[in-house]
Amino acid sequence: MRLLAEALGLNEEERDTLIAALRSVPMGADARESRRESPTGRAPSVSVVPRQLPADVAGFTGRVAHLYRLDRLLLTGVQDTATAVVISAIAGTAGVGKSALAVHWAHRVAGRFPDGQLYVNLRGFDSGGRAMSPDQAVRGFLDALEVSPHRIPADLEAQVGLYRSMIAGKRILVVLDNARNAEQVRPLLPGTPTALVVVTSRDQLTSLIAAPGAYPVNLDVLSTAEARQLLARRLGASRAMAEPAAVDQIISACARLPLALAIAAARAQRADLPLAALASELSDAHDRLDALDAGEIGGQVRAVFSWSYTALSPPAARLFRLLSLHPGPDISVPAAASMTGHPLPHAHRLLTELARVSMLVEHIPGRYSCHDLLRAYATELSHREESEDQRRTAITRLLDHYAQTADTADRLLDPHRSPVPLPLATPVGTSPEHLADHIQAMAWLTTEYAVLLACLRHAERAGYDTQTWQLARGLDTFLGRQGYWHDQASAWQAALPAAARLGVPAGQAVAHRQVARAFLRFGRYPEAHGHYLEALELYSRAEDRIGQANTELGIAYICEREDRPHQALDRAQRALALYASAQHRQGQARSLNALGWYHSSLGDHAQALTFCQRGLAILQQLGDRPGEAVTWDSLGYAYHHLGRQDEAADCYAQALALCRDLGDRYYETIVLTHLGEISESANDLDAARSEWEEALNILIDLDHPDAERVHGKIRNLDAQRR
Repeated sequence: MRLLAEALGLNEEERDTLIAALRSVPMGADARESRRESPTGRAPSVSVVPRQLPADVAGFTGRVAHLYRLDRLLLTGVQDTATAVVISAIAGTAGVGKSALAVHWAHRVAGRFPDGQLYVNLRGFDSGGRAMSPDQAVRGFLDALEVSPHRIPADLEAQVGLYRSMIAGKRILVVLDNARNAEQVRPLLPGTPTALVVVTSRDQLTSLIAAPGAYPVNLDVLSTAEARQLLARRLGASRAMAEPAAVDQIISACARLPLALAIAAARAQRADLPLAALASELSDAHDRLDALDAGEIGGQVRAVFSWSYTALSPPAARLFRLLSLHPGPDISVPAAASMTGHPLPHAHRLLTELARVSMLVEHIPGRYSCHDLLRAYATELSHREESEDQRRTAITRLLDHYAQTADTADRLLDPHRSPVPLPLATPVGTSPEHLADHIQAMAWLTTEYAVLLACLRHAERAGYDTQTWQLARGLDTFLGRQGYWHDQASAWQAALPAAARLGVPAGQAVAHRQVARAFLRFGRYPEAHGHYLEALELYSRAEDRIGQANTELGIAYICEREDRPHQALDRAQRALALYASAQHRQGQARSLNALGWYHSSLGDHAQALTFCQRGLAILQQLGDRPGEAVTWDSLGYAYHHLGRQDEAADCYAQALALCRDLGDRYYETIVLTHLGEISESANDLDAARSEWEEALNILIDLDHPDAERVHGKIRNLDAQRR
């Protein structure tokens, strides 16, 4: 050894160091094994403490709740499953920070595992598409445990047995990073309850989670506060605080995805780029993925997404591409089936596949979504791999799905509505949803409300004129009853030019009348009147007496709200005559109620009872429940002013029950206001205040101008008590 040191030209100190190091190494494999093997031939005991964890994540940010959940495994998980291995499966989409969380937490708790920490990157979604086989991973663990190569069995089962024997009874932490699926993980699980396993995967690992002692940890994008913290740590707090608006824009453009935020921060640092300039560059959805490119393959958002995409089956990959065309925030199974032309069960299987590998999130049962960067990636793919005709076919089918189902829902909410002048298409293969009654209709519309509005806006922009009008019509009753009048007006304002381009005057007339009705709700009476006059002109030219009568009733309502009761009465009488000439019984009944109400406005409450009772009898025969609700309220008002309070209260109770069952929030406030007036007249001031407060809360929620009037009633009531 001295001759070797001299030949290498080492000084005395370096020579002594080399000699000491060489003397500490066993002379060959036999010497090493003689120190570690059991004389009985059993598996050797672990005489080394593996420390395989990669370096901790510098400046790790957020994930407090997830870290707490992992910590609880140490406090309760092992105790609760004393005979099973405790497994925490961290799942989430590409770039969401699964590995960072697992490694950071492993470093935090490494001291709790004195027998060591094993780590392997299973490359389940690697750029080369070649996941590590379980036997490769097991051999790596055996090497870390210093098992000599000649002692490692040839077959996987025996290798797994040796691995489990080596760590039996040991307090050891095993991190299985980036797993492809549960099958890849199972052979790597220890057989001892003293071990704890952390698995990360884009796959949900459903079958693994079903095992005793397994705990899922689903990782979503960062919260806005966590995203700000991440950027502040990487850019410096002073720089982030200097451009808060740009920081928020960057966070939004990066969809709060940790990988994207890290790349954006790196670009800003490397090029000393003003944050406002970076935010502007990222704001273009078409170039966003190009901007989120750090150069190396693992730092390209597009590339990281592609590793998940290439693992999909071809039908699931196509569905992922087509979903980028969906305008709404999420999609249901039936809508996805219609879009692709697949049967419902097949579409469900494909969505499940996408969710399993975290390309989609099933954020509530049966509804799927993805963040904006994945959507941008899917959009690139759809434009690259789907022809324009294929994309247009998919969108048409999707819009038809929503238009057909919305039409069904609207008919259930308002069975007596006027015929639709733009017939619905029935393309082959769509799967419109079956709705049994008005309760299911209201539930479907409530769930799909944001999606339907997004589809309507897309249809308007993309020139789908028929679907634009049909979606406005399908949403109309729901929007009106729920008090979404700004959306109602916007929908019909989009439908109006669409009907004009289609050359359907009847569709234009309906749109004018419905815009007017929406404007009425928030007190824009002059604009509402103008739209009603446009509708009346179109209906008159078409000699549509029912349409004219509907419009006359709308104008009557404006007159009443503008304190012109005589003109209101005159318009209602014109409507009644037009309905009668068309033999439209429902219209006649509603006109009779209107006449009764306007007579009450003029102080003739006895005459009001006569008209309203005649109208109510017809409405009940026809089963027109919305008409009944309004008429019961009119009767209650007349009885109240005739001093017949018990009858008035009974009528209002009937009206209130119908309004609540129908989901008509605005008319509910009218009835509650009238009920409060009865309570006040009976000197039950507590009941009056309660009823008016309930009405006021709804009106405030609806942003309706009547809120001030009801608030005034409450103030006056409080003044009486002083």
